[in-house]
Amino acid sequence: MSAVLAGAAVFSSSTKTAYVLTRDAEYLAGAVFWGGLTFISALWPAGASVRRVRVLLTAAWAGGAIATTAALALEGAWISQRGPSAAWRANVLSAVLKTDFGREWSAKVLLWMLALVLLAQLLRTGSRGVTSLSWRLGLLAVGLASLRIDGLTGHSGDTRQPAIAELADLTHLVAITVWLGGLTMLVVGVLPRRHVGELERIVPQYSLVAMCAVAAVVFSGSVMAWRLLDNVGQLTSTTWGHLLLLKVGLLAAVLAAAFGSKTWVAHRLDFAVILRGESSLVRPFVLSVAVETVLAVSVLAVAGFLATADLGR
Repeated sequence: MSAVLAGAAVFSSSTKTAYVLTRDAEYLAGAVFWGGLTFISALWPAGASVRRVRVLLTAAWAGGAIATTAALALEGAWISQRGPSAAWRANVLSAVLKTDFGREWSAKVLLWMLALVLLAQLLRTGSRGVTSLSWRLGLLAVGLASLRIDGLTGHSGDTRQPAIAELADLTHLVAITVWLGGLTMLVVGVLPRRHVGELERIVPQYSLVAMCAVAAVVFSGSVMAWRLLDNVGQLTSTTWGHLLLLKVGLLAAVLAAAFGSKTWVAHRLDFAVILRGESSLVRPFVLSVAVETVLAVSVLAVAGFLATADLGR
């Protein structure tokens, strides 16, 4: 894995290294924040009042807002071929704000400010707020807009039929956000509580959501790869192709872990409920979900490298 990443020309300069890693941090924070809010609103409104969940969402918001702002500035330093320390100079910021990327990511910074309104409402009103129609519509609008901007700065516009690729890209981003955000909420919020009612209700529901999300990730990813690759040989002859193969391999490992989680839900959940969350029964599921989460984060990290890598190299 390290050899593939090293070959992606990401580490050719300290500025590009900082830029790509910052983009990865923004992807991860966004997935946890938007996916976590979706999980709470749709499946676990009571989670809005759980302290550790509130802390995680607040940290994800702060990380996303900071990483987005930093990536905007570092893009300016990168295109002007300067070091990371030049990112916050007025002339560098002025130059990047005149580019398509600068305008798009300036809008993304503003969207993080709107996201703060959603977070504040959650912190103030708890479960009552996250089930209101106005809050859910705000989550849908701001979340989709934020993910759409991530897609605009990827490779979906480089295809012969960009509309199809852009739709597939948005589907891909939404699906992996719902999947990873839900996994994070399970690991951090639901499973440590061992509440029988929550296990009985939330785990089967999320299992179905995750299955649909995984299917969407695989299908939309296949469409994007088909549209972006000129020939199969690019998979082995270019660094972009190597990164794509790495992502597919990690995704296969995630699916194996997800299958283990689904098997537990099908065959062990009833026993865990009857025995009121007995730790020895729940522990295998916790481990499986934790592994799945770590691997899904790795997939997201590689996706960040893909978004900034040159298709032809």
